[in-house]
Amino acid sequence: MCVQYLTTTNADWVKTHFDLDLPSAQAHDVFPTYPGIIVLKSHHTHRIALGPARFGLIPAWAKDDDFGRKTYNARSETVREKPSYRSAWTKRQYALALADAFYEPCYESGKAVRTKIIQANHEPMAIASIWDTWTEPETGELIVSFSMLTIDASQHTVMNRCHKPGEEKRTVVPLKTELLHDWLNATPESAHALLNLHSIPELTFSE
Repeated sequence: MCVQYLTTTNADWVKTHFDLDLPSAQAHDVFPTYPGIIVLKSHHTHRIALGPARFGLIPAWAKDDDFGRKTYNARSETVREKPSYRSAWTKRQYALALADAFYEPCYESGKAVRTKIIQANHEPMAIASIWDTWTEPETGELIVSFSMLTIDASQHTVMNRCHKPGEEKRTVVPLKTELLHDWLNATPESAHALLNLHSIPELTFSE
């Protein structure tokens, strides 16, 4: 599970991997309902785009935007079936959330310690996500939102150290750089195949 991450300000990395310009902004912590930068691809125009989206997916049928407070993570095992995510998954609305780090609680000391997780090579991460759009009923504003996919982390040497003892170990899926465009171009079948521990680059705890 991931309820907090740090947006990236590494414009050179974004330009190299997506040929897109990252807006000038300070890195900031993103929590559910906060905006974060995502990359997505239109399967109609084949155009890749980058922009802010709300952390916590709001399906088109939601009555209000509070819905996104509980949909910031989507389990890979059930994402194809859950009403909140099914449409986005079927429509191939796959996105990458750009981050320098994400945070999880580590209980190795006997109590929850907020722990920063980064790539071992200190490069930014692109976390496998899905996105959707929702129209604000009163203003007509179109809001883009997203959810990070999660997988079992019990066999991951870093991520299995997080979360409370006895509870299920889960992790989001930062993708190796060679898989980024595979994710954006994925079908439901190939997207599901990418959601595994082998797709994740080397991670480490950071001060």
